[in-house]
This record gives sequence, C-alpha cells and structure tokens, in this order.
Amino acid sequence: MAKRKVAYVCNECGADFPKWQGQCAACGAWNSLSEFVTDRARPGRSAERTGFAGSLSDVQRLDEIELTETPRIETAIGELDRVLGGGLVPGSAILIGGHPGAGKSTILLQVMCQLASQLDCLYVTGEESPAQVAMRAERLKLPRDALRLVAETDVDRILELAQKEKPKILVIDSIQVMYLSGLQSAPGSVAQVRESAAALTRYAKQSGTVLLLVGHVTKDGTLA
Repeated sequence: MAKRKVAYVCNECGADFPKWQGQCAACGAWNSLSEFVTDRARPGRSAERTGFAGSLSDVQRLDEIELTETPRIETAIGELDRVLGGGLVPGSAILIGGHPGAGKSTILLQVMCQLASQLDCLYVTGEESPAQVAMRAERLKLPRDALRLVAETDVDRILELAQKEKPKILVIDSIQVMYLSGLQSAPGSVAQVRESAAALTRYAKQSGTVLLLVGHVTKDGTLA
C-alpha cells in the first residue's frame, strides 16, 4: 500500500508543519493547525510531481531553451487586453480581484461567452447556480450556445472535469469557495485558498490552459 503523507496547515496564515502543535510558529495563533492528508496512490498525483513540462531530471542551460513567441488570446475588451499585456497567455494563472458586486463575474462571463465560439471554455461557478449565471447572460444579451458551465466547489472534481473536457480557458468563480477534501479546514480559510489555488495553477501550467481565478477582497483591499 502506498504511503500517505500528513501535514498540518495553519488556517490563519497558511504555514505548514510536519507535526501538530498547539501554536503556529509562523503567526502565533493557537489551535489553528488542521490536518492535511495527501494520498500518494491517488490518480493524478504522479503527474503533479513531474513538474510543469516533463521530468524533473530534464535540466537545460538557459541558452539551450528554444525561444518562441507565445500567441495571446484577445478578449475583445480593449481595456482588459491592455491590462493583460495584449491578451490571455496559454498556461497563465490570472487573479481577478475586487470587492463583492464589483462586476468580476459579469466581465468574465462576457469574455467567456464571446470566446467560447472560437475556443473550448469551461466556466466553474461555485457561488451561483447555473440558472443564475444563465439569467445574467440573458440580461446582457450574450451568446449562450457555446459556453460550457458547471457548478462545483470540489477542486479534485474540477481537475477531473478539466482533464476530460480539456478547455483552453478555465474560469474559477470564486477561489474562496473552493476546497480540497484532504484538507481538514473550511472553504475560504487561508489553507484552503492557498492549496486550492496551487493545485489549479499547477494544472494550468502543465496543460497550457488559461486559468482565471475570481477572488474577493476585504474592506482594506487585501485578498480575502
């Protein structure tokens, strides 16, 4: 039987430790450590340990790396393309942050509905039902015949769907409600947000998928 690896992650600051302790040595919080179990026999974990583009043993000198210009995907929204440096880059992870109700989901829905007619896109909604998203698209008079949508908050399930559907662009709305079942803390905690974002980003780098993460910010302007 494959060995299971156990770590303890602080729900306040996200620091991890090999053993449980009453106080987090990083931030000083008491009783904030939760157990995080990684099953090494779990399908898909071996791919995560191989790095972004192959075996970890493939070491190259900097001058040996072939330089190719990566084509950008234009969103058809000029100001958004300007902020992104010309468009979306395959394999990139982009965080769209803002206060609740600022319009993050609306602008991403507009972009995805337009791009879905040209590229395979997958919109993962964790805060709203598919019917709510469809009603918003109807109010905005957006094309709805090409965009694929799923309501899910389990990151492992999302990664399975992404490997099956192979979207070029993946939207996670929002990262605060996503969770990994192996982490014994509530969705929205520092540990869950950090580990969920890391797993999704790792998939984006490995597969060349554009990852768009929606993240809420607090009153003082920091990521919740």
